[in-house]
Amino acid sequence: MAEAEEQETGSLEESTDESEEEESEEEPKLKYERLSNGVTEILQKDAASCMTVHDKFLALGTHYGKVYLLDVQGNITQKFDVSPVKINQISLDESGEHMGVCSEDGKVQVFGLYSGEEFHETFDCPIKIIAVHPHFVRSSCKQFVTGGKKLLLFERSWMNRWKSAVLHEGEGNIRSVKWRGHLIAWANNMGVKIFDIISKQRITNVPRDDISLRPDMYPCSLCWKDNVTLIIGWGTSVKVCSVKERHASEMRDLPSRYVEIVSQFETEFYISGLAPLCDQLVVLSYVKEISEKTEREYCARPRLDIIQPLSETCEEISSDALTVRGFQENECRDYHLEYSEGESLFYIVSPRDVVVAKERDQDDHIDWLLEKKKYEEALMAAEISQKNIKRHKILDIGLAYINHLVERGDYDIAARKCQKILGKNAALWEYEVYKFKEIGQLKAISPYLPRGDPVLKPLIYEMILHEFLESDYEGFATLIREWPGDLYNNSVIVQAVRDHLKKDSQNKTLLKTLAELYTYDKNYGNALEIYLTLRHKDVFQLIHKHNLFSSIKDKIVLLMDFDSEKAVDMLLDNEDKISIKKVVEELEDRPELQHVYLHKLFKRDHHKGQRYHEKQISLYAEYDRPNLLPFLRDSTHCPLEKALEICQQRNFVEETVYLLSRMGNSRSALKMIMEELHDVDKAIEFAKEQDDGELWEDLILYSIDKPPFITGLLNNIGTHVDPILLIHRIKEGMEIPNLRDSLVKILQDYNLQILLREGCKKILVADSLSLLKKMHRTQMKGVLVDEENICESCLSPILPSAKPFSVVVFHCRHMFHKECLPMPSMNSAAQFCNICSAKNRGPGSAILEMKK
Repeated sequence: MAEAEEQETGSLEESTDESEEEESEEEPKLKYERLSNGVTEILQKDAASCMTVHDKFLALGTHYGKVYLLDVQGNITQKFDVSPVKINQISLDESGEHMGVCSEDGKVQVFGLYSGEEFHETFDCPIKIIAVHPHFVRSSCKQFVTGGKKLLLFERSWMNRWKSAVLHEGEGNIRSVKWRGHLIAWANNMGVKIFDIISKQRITNVPRDDISLRPDMYPCSLCWKDNVTLIIGWGTSVKVCSVKERHASEMRDLPSRYVEIVSQFETEFYISGLAPLCDQLVVLSYVKEISEKTEREYCARPRLDIIQPLSETCEEISSDALTVRGFQENECRDYHLEYSEGESLFYIVSPRDVVVAKERDQDDHIDWLLEKKKYEEALMAAEISQKNIKRHKILDIGLAYINHLVERGDYDIAARKCQKILGKNAALWEYEVYKFKEIGQLKAISPYLPRGDPVLKPLIYEMILHEFLESDYEGFATLIREWPGDLYNNSVIVQAVRDHLKKDSQNKTLLKTLAELYTYDKNYGNALEIYLTLRHKDVFQLIHKHNLFSSIKDKIVLLMDFDSEKAVDMLLDNEDKISIKKVVEELEDRPELQHVYLHKLFKRDHHKGQRYHEKQISLYAEYDRPNLLPFLRDSTHCPLEKALEICQQRNFVEETVYLLSRMGNSRSALKMIMEELHDVDKAIEFAKEQDDGELWEDLILYSIDKPPFITGLLNNIGTHVDPILLIHRIKEGMEIPNLRDSLVKILQDYNLQILLREGCKKILVADSLSLLKKMHRTQMKGVLVDEENICESCLSPILPSAKPFSVVVFHCRHMFHKECLPMPSMNSAAQFCNICSAKNRGPGSAILEMKK
């Protein structure tokens, strides 16, 4: 715990804490709490000397020779008075049913916690360590080791008597021991040994590195990571050792196993305890620092580090300074690190305090993020792990995030986050809206308000609309467009807009918004009037959507002035609702608009507006001369005399020419083309259309004294009139432009005609020959005659069964008995089908009749 509950440190420690906290921005990997309840009572009167941990309970030894069994909360469940002096070590088997205790006065006890089984022995020297067999509960594993000046193995024989054997001696006091599986590891003054209980062999000796340190002040720390991996911490050195099987070829007189050091590195501080954490290590370190003021060495807070071992070095993952009671007086040997493998709990034991470290869970992670004001990350973490978090709620974190954003002034982000965080909780939405109102930021939250599920109280929406109406007409109009009309009281908002229009009656934004409000309120008449006043593009959509044709009968001119194209399309598409007569009457005073309407009507249907065709002649002549001639051509209902009169009055030559020709006065029309337009090409084209010989004669007579006209006639007359008629009439000596080219063209045209005729003749002959051959092949084919065929004369079967017969079959598929046919005449030996001859049809026609 980076900051403990009680502060018992001096000024030097406080300054160190502050600097460390300022520099630390990384999230800690562990969390800490003091083991209290019964432990607090014990340590007020006594001091902790050792502790061991089982998954089910804790065993605490004290300096006054007491052993306490505690639950994981620190409550005392059982007490043993073992000795009047310090308890050096406590050992439990894996089942937690047997416990071994040794003390400073040489006493050793091994007994069952739930049985009467017990072993007592008192030695003449302090016993520093004890370790019971991990499977002591089994009858075959009744073994334990003790260590003082020598390491003894005690084993119960078959007579229930205990016998002992010396495993090692002569290298000073045994100060640490750990038993795992079949391997016992212990440390004395010279180094660390490992003993194989099965083969009864010592398999290694790992010497200690720094022999300058007193082994009683800086004891060795041992822990088994698994059945074959031993971690050794001594002074500032850490070694990770792996027990491996020796190959049979290498054994000879050597043990069957050997030890390989897989990792070795130095730490910054003295090691008081070790524990594994997955593939990492938890290291409890004793720290000494030098005061900058007094330059004296003092005991600082112990550190708990998580490190990642590498082959020759290590990487620090996290480091926490622990504030434990009385750390100023503690030595390296006073600290112990015990751990529970099943739950990754680490117990830091000192004489006056026991602190529990555990891996931080998702709730702790969120706590840290909230403390660092990383609300968005906290919210994301809570959403990802919502099934695993226990102390936090996503909603509470989200609300704290919104408050943080508001306090920071990020109003738009805060409002946007409301959508995700508040969800469908209408009460919370309303609470947040009022909060935004208090800080004058209703506009910020307006785009994100729910509009369907849930729906808030109408007052909330009205409050925001009034806020915009007072300061932002465009924003107000946007909300009216985007929000459904049933979210608020429409009449209240309409009245508010009308009140504002009293101050600014020409404001287009307010007028348009008022029209939309009238539309929501189904007051379409008022809405239409405003739209027409504003000349708004949505006026036609409004009319169509709500069928307002009855309301626009007296507003047709306004609609046409606004957009004549759309207005005419709408009126023509809805003739059943507004008649053609009504539209024409309404537009009587606006003939230019009347023409637009009637012109489009005529384009859609040449007959619907036939009663107005006479009127349209004048309208086209006045407003749309280019479309007059097409109208005259397409209309079958306009009076030609009236049209001719108007065109002659306005000197519309082309239209007059067309009308004259249509009325049968082609000569006058041709004359007008020649005299008024002086356009020989048009005259020739007109003569071609009429295809009248007299008209060609008039054209030739008119052109005979005009050389340019003669050139035009020579170039175009060849295919309609014999050019000789024109050439004979040309006066001798008259100069005609491009005469040579014109004559060449006449000859070329004549030659082309000859070629075309010859080509057509060849095609005709080839086709006739091909068809004749086809007919011949057809007539040469055999004809099927069977019992179903009959004689066309006597109507009896054509193939009699009893007598000889002779049959005649014509190409027309009519069949006769030979005797039924009349004798051929003397004039012609050829014989023909009587039936086809009677009908005056040629051979083969009967085939067509049968096919039918």
